Amino acid sequence: MFKLKVQDYFSAAHYLKNYEGPCENLHGHNWKVELVVEGSQLNSSDILIDFKTLKKILKEVLTELDHKLLNEISHFKNINPSSERLAEYIFKKVKNKLSSYPNVKVKEVTVFETEKSGATYYE
Repeated sequence: MFKLKVQDYFSAAHYLKNYEGPCENLHGHNWKVELVVEGSQLNSSDILIDFKTLKKILKEVLTELDHKLLNEISHFKNINPSSERLAEYIFKKVKNKLSSYPNVKVKEVTVFETEKSGATYYE
């Protein structure tokens, strides 16, 4: 089995409903996102998937979130755009975009809202 990782960043604001503390107020983060994919079959070039392709897919997903108020994105109208829910959202979006690569599966997505705090989603 092979595992590949790529990282990217986006900047966005959010607030958490039903939360008591400073995070209930509008605030922003420079989010770091780590995408991990896995697979057992390499292609004819002896790679699982080109890093360039993987980075492009992640960038497409993050562009939808970049410099936005996350609470206003339709997916987050009824749920909090917490790090946990962002990791799940990004995981599912990337999974959908990788559907044309049957030998590559999304393993996990980690979203860091600070250097020391992050949440991981996996299935």
